[in-house]
Amino acid sequence: MASIKLILRKNQEDKTGHCPLYIRVIKDRKAKFITTGQKLKVLEWDEIRQKIRKNHPNSARLNAYLSQMIADAEGKVADFSRKQENVSAKSLKQAIKGKESALFFDYAFERLEKIKGSISIQTYMKYENHLQKFKNYVGEREFYFEDLTAVLLNDFINHCYSVRKNKNNTVITNIRSLMKFYNDAILEDVISPNYYPFNKIKKIKESYKIKYLQREEIEALKNLKIPENTMKSKVRDMFLFSIYAGGLRLADVISLQWKHINFEESRLAKIIRKTEHLHSFKLVPLIMEILEKYKPEDPDNEKFIFDLIKNKQEFLKNEKYALKEIARISGNMKTYFDKMSKEVRLSKNLTFHMSRHTFATNALNNGMRIEHVSKIMDHSSIRVTEIYAKVINTELDTAMEKFVY
Repeated sequence: MASIKLILRKNQEDKTGHCPLYIRVIKDRKAKFITTGQKLKVLEWDEIRQKIRKNHPNSARLNAYLSQMIADAEGKVADFSRKQENVSAKSLKQAIKGKESALFFDYAFERLEKIKGSISIQTYMKYENHLQKFKNYVGEREFYFEDLTAVLLNDFINHCYSVRKNKNNTVITNIRSLMKFYNDAILEDVISPNYYPFNKIKKIKESYKIKYLQREEIEALKNLKIPENTMKSKVRDMFLFSIYAGGLRLADVISLQWKHINFEESRLAKIIRKTEHLHSFKLVPLIMEILEKYKPEDPDNEKFIFDLIKNKQEFLKNEKYALKEIARISGNMKTYFDKMSKEVRLSKNLTFHMSRHTFATNALNNGMRIEHVSKIMDHSSIRVTEIYAKVINTELDTAMEKFVY
């Protein structure tokens, strides 16, 4: 015979002092646990009477709910045991959970492989990393959809902030990735929408604060004394190149080849990695000066201009390798950006992506039409570019307040 009992898992107590309440099924000395979706404090649970104590505000309603859960579980176990000769704790757990017994990570990773051909390798790797990050947090155990509760998600969000030191946008994209696979599971009728936890998690404020360099800060960086033919000078040149090349992304600056530059017409023409659109525009004198520094006497059209990639052939044919190489180079740049930030006495730390923000805000400040800025930056829509316009308007409001008051 199998035994069924409610168990408060005290070893899984969260930061608020709440512990998850499970239904425990024991058969042949093997135990399996099924979440009830409830969390209680230790003093709110009566282990002997198998009831929630009256000091809990919803004790009567929850006790009725739990009694029904236990009755349903016992009925399903009895029915399943009559139909099957060999019954294990695992099979009983499956019988109790029924259609809602899908394992979250099994489903999510399997689903990721199914959609692999319809998404970019970058999106694939993002989903894969976010799922693995959450799996590492949960731990190596059977994790069902019903285990993914709002309380757990809030704990994970706090973990991302306090332990991993993630920024707002990173936390948001992590949660959105989990939400994507949960929503897919609902659409495929794998899990009931009744368990949906994402509308109960705490609100995460999206951060639109954009950091960029003012004109005088750009000049200070240009005039910073750095020995030529060093990695530090190359990082500075690539940053300035991006600013004056329409905010070209790091991935595209790294992968620039001499064949992308027409010196006779002072023109750049390159397929952008992220959007696969052709990026073509006139190069300003400062960019031409930078290019002349790195141009050999007889440049090989297939060679990378800034020559930071370890394996050119692998980079061009293997997108996964390319993304890892871009991440490696970006990480190596951080040390030089930190040093330059201090030497120029900036109020913010330089990042390569700041060059993109710098181009947009300065271009708009100098009167370039917003649709032209959007086109040059290869934005998906002008609404994306409007974020920079809002930054400029905010600065104007602040300046006006200081002047008037």
